[in-house]
Amino acid sequence: MDWESRKYFWLGALAVVTVLLAYMALQANRIAVEAVARQRTQPPPMDTNSVYAAAADAGRELLGTTPPEWTASFWFNSPPLTLESLRGKVVLVRWWTAPDCPYCRASAPALNEFWENYRVRGLVMVGMYHHKTDTPLSRQHVQQAMEEFGFKFPVAVDQDWTTLRRWWLAGDEKRWTSVTFLLDREGVIRHIHPGGSYFKGEPGYDALRARLEDLLK
Repeated sequence: MDWESRKYFWLGALAVVTVLLAYMALQANRIAVEAVARQRTQPPPMDTNSVYAAAADAGRELLGTTPPEWTASFWFNSPPLTLESLRGKVVLVRWWTAPDCPYCRASAPALNEFWENYRVRGLVMVGMYHHKTDTPLSRQHVQQAMEEFGFKFPVAVDQDWTTLRRWWLAGDEKRWTSVTFLLDREGVIRHIHPGGSYFKGEPGYDALRARLEDLLK
């Protein structure tokens, strides 16, 4: 093989190696992205002794009552909403925070599922963000957390936990803050998930989904 032939041989071999390396890098990136996506959408691993939600009967005394108008700011995915303007709609309100809330992360797939499946039937969802970190609250922080959780439904910020305290804590600061309220078309509380996570295969998810189906008939 003369020098010219050897040159083209090695150039061809180099091209093949370059293509193989690029393909391997793309595959590794795809696997990493899929792993992160699974981590974001799957509930955290919990053994049989894990406490991943508050006692199911917590807040039962609030069922059948009408909550006061919320105070919220920094609306996303929607113009500002009021309870009064949502009469005639079934309303699901979930308090959430990020990044240090495994219960919020575990519940995100269920919330996204409810929004996708039930909004055409009259469900309105509002994700009330309540800030817990030491860093200053900003729109960018909330927007980034929403995108990470995949929230497409309306989200607002409950600054200083004003509405959370009026609706839920009411002097009992020991209650879980990641609470979910389900209101009927008249604005009356018909179901409460008292905090923590819900996801397919656990009782809190089944109870919330069943109540949704009932109210949307």
